[in-house]
Amino acid sequence: MASEANSRVLSGFLDYLRIEKGLAKLSISAYTTDITQFAGFLERRKRTLLTARRSDVREFIQQLFANSVDGRSVGRKLSALRHLYRYLLLDKRIDHDPTLNIESPRQWKVLPKSLARDEIEKTLTAPAARNADRHDSAALALRDRAMLELLYAGAVRVSELANATLEDLKLETGYMLVRGKGDKERIVPLGKPAQDALTAYLSQGRLTLLKPGGKKGTAAALPRSSPFLFIARGGRKLTRQRIWQMVGEASAASGRHASPHMLRHSCATHMVENGADLRTVQTILGHADISTTQVYTHLALDRLRSVYQKHHPRAKAR
Repeated sequence: MASEANSRVLSGFLDYLRIEKGLAKLSISAYTTDITQFAGFLERRKRTLLTARRSDVREFIQQLFANSVDGRSVGRKLSALRHLYRYLLLDKRIDHDPTLNIESPRQWKVLPKSLARDEIEKTLTAPAARNADRHDSAALALRDRAMLELLYAGAVRVSELANATLEDLKLETGYMLVRGKGDKERIVPLGKPAQDALTAYLSQGRLTLLKPGGKKGTAAALPRSSPFLFIARGGRKLTRQRIWQMVGEASAASGRHASPHMLRHSCATHMVENGADLRTVQTILGHADISTTQVYTHLALDRLRSVYQKHHPRAKAR
């Protein structure tokens, strides 16, 4: 009975996330995993999601830490439970929120890993240095360089990159329209290196990748069409897994293994280090809440301290 009750609650919540909040499939999958885990924890204690108490949430968190789950993952699971019980409270299914006043783990605010600037340069130039025994190796190198530039310069997520279309790119005005989580749109500015890489890919590489193969002059060699900006051989859509693989291969040139998310965090880190305010970084990253961007606060404070010490006459030791 507890399992059936929990299934009904979870189903209603997922419908709410999908229909009213418009969350992406990956986000909904993460919510499903985290809440199902908590529901299983409750069922072993003869309780349900609707009858959970504050002590249940605390014991669940303690069990996660006891099983060596890292603080960031614990924080994500607690966030999922907060959203669930806020929904149930607004829907008048419960009278109290069991997650109320439960602090998030401090480890949740650990600064994400990023690459140093020299490591970024080596990663960006890696596709051109790789040689392949295929006629389309040059086209792949141009494509990969353009993707890396966009991941770093535009701080786009891997799913946003895979789903980007030709219509989203506005090279003549130097920006790109990005559709992020919950199908929310934002405008990402593009610097000259990114614009140059994209121009080279579109003019010299993309048409080659659209061709399905075959001898010139045959019907099989006629180029296909695709609405997506970045494509695989034969005009197929690029998968997220292939983009992850490409970034890993390119980052090997820097001596570190990087992911698309590390390039995104590298963009934010380098912007803050160069004096960008957190609101601007929040807009470019597409964070719905400034609290998510505040993991970079200590970088901004470090820069503030260095500028103060350099320019204020009373900051220097006599």
